[in-house]
Amino acid sequence: MGRKNTDKVVFHQIKVLDAGAKGVSVAKAPDGKVVFIPNVVPGDVVDVQTFKKRKSFYEGKAVHFHELSEHRVEPVCQHFGVCGGCKWQNMNYTQQLYYKQNEVLNHLQRIGKIELPDFEPILGSEKKFFYRNKMEFSFSNSRWLTEAEISSTEDLGNRNALGFHIPKMWDKILDINKCHLQEDPSNAIRNEVRDFANKHGLTFFNPREHSGLLRTLMLRTASTGEIMVLIQFFEDDKAKRELLLDYLYDKFPEITSLQFVINSKANDTLYDTDIQLYKGRDYILEEMEGLKFSINAKSFYQTNSDQAYELYKITRDFAGLTGEEVVYDLYTGTGTIAQFVSKKAKKVIGVESVPDAIKDAKANAVRNEITNCEFFVGDMKVVFNDSFIAQHGQPDVIITDPPRDGMHKDVIEQIMKIAPSKVVYVSCNSATQARDLALMDEKYKVTRVRPVDMFPQTHHVENVVLLELR
Repeated sequence: MGRKNTDKVVFHQIKVLDAGAKGVSVAKAPDGKVVFIPNVVPGDVVDVQTFKKRKSFYEGKAVHFHELSEHRVEPVCQHFGVCGGCKWQNMNYTQQLYYKQNEVLNHLQRIGKIELPDFEPILGSEKKFFYRNKMEFSFSNSRWLTEAEISSTEDLGNRNALGFHIPKMWDKILDINKCHLQEDPSNAIRNEVRDFANKHGLTFFNPREHSGLLRTLMLRTASTGEIMVLIQFFEDDKAKRELLLDYLYDKFPEITSLQFVINSKANDTLYDTDIQLYKGRDYILEEMEGLKFSINAKSFYQTNSDQAYELYKITRDFAGLTGEEVVYDLYTGTGTIAQFVSKKAKKVIGVESVPDAIKDAKANAVRNEITNCEFFVGDMKVVFNDSFIAQHGQPDVIITDPPRDGMHKDVIEQIMKIAPSKVVYVSCNSATQARDLALMDEKYKVTRVRPVDMFPQTHHVENVVLLELR
């Protein structure tokens, strides 16, 4: 492998042409190569300082603005540009939706290479901010310093932080004052935890030395007003732990579920940890069309509750159920879509690989008094076989909502083999969705497409496709 060419060139007065992958914008260098530039908006004219050169592209940053795009807006967040979370906050929302719809169209045309109907317009989110129901923050005793702080000769004092990882820096945490992603009391709880910990000398995690008491803070909220707080402690210190948890429960009586975990593993993932309930109950309740769904600390639930409801309505509409159909819901998670469509179906079969999710799905079905849903756990490509279908019935409609990687080719082959009359494919990654649609093209025609924006101010977009037998 040859030496990386990192010659730092400055390109003058480059016009930003398009919004590219992962929220980074795209321009053309004088030599015709693509330049990827963060924190700019299509229409800006900028000088670009490159810091990486590859065979077909450069990466750089804008060092001077000659003209500002008509689509540019003032970011509302004080942490914009450093945090790396809401990369499109400087672009007006109408334009964000345009680029999201365009990305889906490009993927389906370029990767799928299939015949497509006219797209239905992307469904925007009513809430542009404070739409997330789950946030995770990290503690660190070496917060990220701004350039001004680094060059300052003043004593920087306390270096503790509670906030987000700086992009591509596993050990650096940006201390967050106000985040615009989750409704109050999210900011109040986070800031109170940090202030109390500082005041009482509770140590913040050191990711290099693997030491310190406080590791992460997770907040989950529901449209019902219920709140879950989970603190991950690296060290097991009962007195200090209870000091913080008691204070928090007294200060915020609206907390429905207060939990903690002791985690001295190398990573801070929760899935293989033993979560302890401290106060309240070990779940919060979300509600949708009268259905109640319990969400525990490890549950997967769509991160934007309001927009999840819109997404599920589109899914149900595409399925066109009359009450006579057998529906299979593949990658069912906690069975939310399955239960949401159940009143319009004869029977719904949900399949999912995560045992805890299926446990939740079954409990939710009992809570909602739904008797025509059955849930099964197992690896989709193994479980979804001929004998499973013989046992549970030939599906008239399949709804599939796979992870970012899309569906396994064996699952696609099985769908093609049993040939239900309709497949509704919900995707959070239109590139892998396009690949899968191409594999199904000989038997299925795409008859409806509707992108849905679940994450305003970011480049992420969901897409719903209806496939019908040719």
